[in-house]
Amino acid sequence: MGFIDFPFVIRPGKSRDPRRFPSHGEVVAYLQDFAEEFAIEEMIRFETTVERVSPAEESDGEGGITKWRIEFTEKEEKVRRQELYDAVVVWIRSWPGKEMHSHNYRIPEPFKEQVVVLIGSSASAVDISRDIVGVAKEVHVASWSNAADAFIKQNGHTNLWMHSMIERVHEDGSVVFQNGKTILAHVIMHCTGYKYHFPFLETNGSVTVNDNCVGPLYKHIFSPAFAPSLSFVGITWKVLPFHLFELQSKWIAGVLSGRITLPSKEDMMVEIKTEYATLEAQGIPKRYTHCLGISQFEYFDGLASQCGCSGTEKWRKEMCLTSFMRVMKHPETYRDEWEDHHLVSQAYQDFSLYSSL
Repeated sequence: MGFIDFPFVIRPGKSRDPRRFPSHGEVVAYLQDFAEEFAIEEMIRFETTVERVSPAEESDGEGGITKWRIEFTEKEEKVRRQELYDAVVVWIRSWPGKEMHSHNYRIPEPFKEQVVVLIGSSASAVDISRDIVGVAKEVHVASWSNAADAFIKQNGHTNLWMHSMIERVHEDGSVVFQNGKTILAHVIMHCTGYKYHFPFLETNGSVTVNDNCVGPLYKHIFSPAFAPSLSFVGITWKVLPFHLFELQSKWIAGVLSGRITLPSKEDMMVEIKTEYATLEAQGIPKRYTHCLGISQFEYFDGLASQCGCSGTEKWRKEMCLTSFMRVMKHPETYRDEWEDHHLVSQAYQDFSLYSSL
């Protein structure tokens, strides 16, 4: 999942987690190493909240925006300020217990001896359930993908169950599942992905969020109404995240520098409408517009072609697919056992081309 020119491997002089599937702390450390290597931190304004992004009144004469007004508040000063920029890239009740999102999960210890309900069945729910099962009293995973009568104890655990979806919750802390089972829970954790919400961004309706579809966006990145000065990174999901961010950012940088030319606004809109029509004809709900899955590699190669760089390496594609299959088939052991050593060897051969590791 590393960036092309900065492999996600153990670095000389660093005491790090050597496992193939390391902890989230190792991912943070990798990003910090990357920022240090390329002096990125000096270009980041930390502890600053963007309050409002709006088109400035300047125009390029063709309906395009030449400047964006950014209003922000710095944590220390707590004074709202504003600056002008040439372009903007947008980066990705009655129940008495605790509710939280998996985004805020860090370590298992706070859940010791607690009854925890996880809602979801994708990567976050799978990983967190296995992480806390050793300390929690009980772990119950509820998912729409399970049959209505599902109630399955997971092999290898005495305190981990799979359920159908939650039907209702009560003020006494009880949670009732569609399968009829009722438990008293301390925590409900939502492992349900994210809803796109850009309250700071003012586009006069040119960019909207409808059923979690952000649009219209050309290639999930550029707003035709404001291209190239308004773009988004990381909207798509079920992808290799860092590889996605890198290719999207390269394309945006190429367009903003004038090295790469976008199609006309009209041509971009035609392609977007065609894509929407194709998804609708296939019966795919609008909320899955940005879900790529297996099609991510075709998308990556298209971005790479625009940037004039090599497409996604064969070993990276195969490693992604085999890892996904192992997670599905062996959720308990996929982190510690794998059979793709030949792909790792191929990866290190590529790493040697642009790294001293």
